[in-house]
Amino acid sequence: MNTFSGVGVSPGRVTGPVKQMPPTVLEPPAGQTLAPGTSAEHAVETLKTAASAVQAELRERADRATGDAKEILQATALMAADPALIKSSTKLIGTGLSAERAVWEAAEEVAAMLRQLGGYMAERVHDVFDVRARLVAQLRGLPAPGVPAGTEPFILIAEELAPADTATLDPALVLALATSEGGPQSHTAIIARALGLPAVVAAPGVTGIVEGTEVFLDGAEGTLSIEPSAEQRAAAQSWAAKSATRGNFDGRGILADGHLLPLLANVGNAKEAVLAAAAGAEGVGLFRTEFLFLNRDSEPSMEEQVEAYRGVFQAFSVPGEPRKVVVRTLDAGADKPLPFLSNAAEPNPALGLRGYRTGLNNPGVLKRQLEAISTAAVGTAAEVWVMAPMISTPAESADFADLCRAAGLRSSGVMIEVPAAAISAAKIFQHVDFASLGTNDLTQYTMAADRQLGLLSGLNDPWQPSVLKLIAGCAEAAQAAAKPLGVCGEAAADPALAVVLAGLGVSTLSMTARALPAVAAVLKTVSLKRARELAVLALAEASAEDARTAVRGGLPALHELGL
Repeated sequence: MNTFSGVGVSPGRVTGPVKQMPPTVLEPPAGQTLAPGTSAEHAVETLKTAASAVQAELRERADRATGDAKEILQATALMAADPALIKSSTKLIGTGLSAERAVWEAAEEVAAMLRQLGGYMAERVHDVFDVRARLVAQLRGLPAPGVPAGTEPFILIAEELAPADTATLDPALVLALATSEGGPQSHTAIIARALGLPAVVAAPGVTGIVEGTEVFLDGAEGTLSIEPSAEQRAAAQSWAAKSATRGNFDGRGILADGHLLPLLANVGNAKEAVLAAAAGAEGVGLFRTEFLFLNRDSEPSMEEQVEAYRGVFQAFSVPGEPRKVVVRTLDAGADKPLPFLSNAAEPNPALGLRGYRTGLNNPGVLKRQLEAISTAAVGTAAEVWVMAPMISTPAESADFADLCRAAGLRSSGVMIEVPAAAISAAKIFQHVDFASLGTNDLTQYTMAADRQLGLLSGLNDPWQPSVLKLIAGCAEAAQAAAKPLGVCGEAAADPALAVVLAGLGVSTLSMTARALPAVAAVLKTVSLKRARELAVLALAEASAEDARTAVRGGLPALHELGL
C-alpha cells in the first residue's frame, strides 16, 4: 500500500522521513515474584519512590507546557500517584509478586474499571497504560518511553501518542504527526492543532511503515503517501512558501463584503492570553478556568482565583477599546475529576455530575467562583462575560443568570453542547444574554459517539449534517432574540467549516491562536452571501464526508493557501 487514509485533524502538506515511536515497555513475565532477599515492604517503598519520580517528571513537563498540554500533563501526573493504583499494587506485592508485575496487573484492574464506567472515564484507559509503562521503566532503571530523539526533522508515527509525549513535542524537529488510532478530538488531534503541526489520525497501517521511509502527509485530506510524487513534493513546497501569507492575522475578522466576524482565542491562563493578544485575537471566546482547579485536592482560595482571572482580563484590557473575555465556569467532572468536587465512582460520568451540574452537590463552589470573577474584573478594561458549561434546560439557564446577577456580573450566557439545549435555544435565550456552541461535545452527544475512538471518527465529525442542523437552529434562535451566538469548539479552527458557520449566522469564532491566520485568510475570500450558499450546500448533504467535500470544492482559496 502506498497511500494510507485517515482523518485529517490539522492542515498542512509536508514531506519527510518517518520515525516510529519505539516499542512499548515489555510486560513483566506472568507470575514474576520478588527477587531473592527482597522483602514486600522494600518492594512497596521502591514502587512508591518510582511513582513519585514519575509524577515529578510529569509535573515538571506540565510546568513548561501551556493550555491543553498543561491540563493533560497535570491529569496524567495525578494518575501516576493514584491511590487506587498504588493500593492495588501494594496488595499484589503482598502476595509475593514483584513490583513490576504488581503495578502491571493493578493497572489492568484500574483500566477495566474505567472501561466499565464508559464515556469520559473510558478515555483515561490510555493514560493509565502510559503511566504503567513509565512506572515499569522507572523500576527497571530505563529511560521513560517517549518521542524518539533526532537531529533532523521527521514525521512522527505512532499507534496513539501518550498525552505526556504529545504535549512536549518539539515543532522544530517534528514536521507532522500520524497515528493509526485516535479521533478528531483525541489528545493527539488537540495538541497538534495547538502546535500548528499537520496531523492525520485513525489511519490504519501507518505503524508498519519502515523507519526512515520518505512520505508525504496531507493534514487537510487526511492522507499519508509513501514515495511522494513530483506533484506532492510541489504541494509541500507550496505549503512552506505560503506559510508567510498565512502567518499573520491583522486582528480583524472580516468577510469579502465587509461583514465583520470577530475571531477570538481559546485560552487557559494569563500566559496564553498574552500570547493570544499578541497574535491579534480580538478577544477571548473561551477562558477555561478549570486549569486552576486541577492537580489539587481542595478548592483554590478566593485570592488565588482573583489573581488568575485578573491576569487574563489584563491581557485584553485595551483602554478605550474594550475586548471581550468570555469566562467558562468550572467544567469539572467526567475526564476532569476533582477529588473535592466530583465523584469518580459515577456509573456514567460523561452523562453525570459534570460542568454546571456539579453545583447540585456543591453550590458554594460556583457562587465563590462567580464572586472571584466579578472581583477580578474590577479595575480592568476587559469586557467580562461569563457562561456555564453543560446546560440542558431553560430553567438551568435562568438559575445561572440569577447567580451572575447576584455576583454583580452583567453578561451571563451558556454553553450549548447538549442536544436538548440546542433544541431549546429559543427558550434559553429568554434568560441569558448570549450563548456559545461547544461543538466538541455537541457532536459527541448528538452522534452518541465517543470522541476518542478512532473507529467512530466518521460519526464524531462536526461536519455531520445533523450537527450542522442543530447549529443552524441555534443561530436562528439567536437572531430572533437579537443575541450573540459564538462557536468555541474545535470546529471554529477548520477554515472551511468556519465559512459554513459564518453562513449559518454565528456571531464570533473562537479557536487556538495558531489557527487565526488561516481562518482569517479564507474568510476574506468569501462574501456573506456566498457563505450562506455554502452552508445551504452542506446542510443538504447526507454525510459529513459529502458536506465537507461539497464545501471545499466551492472554496478555491483553500487550494491556493495549501489548506
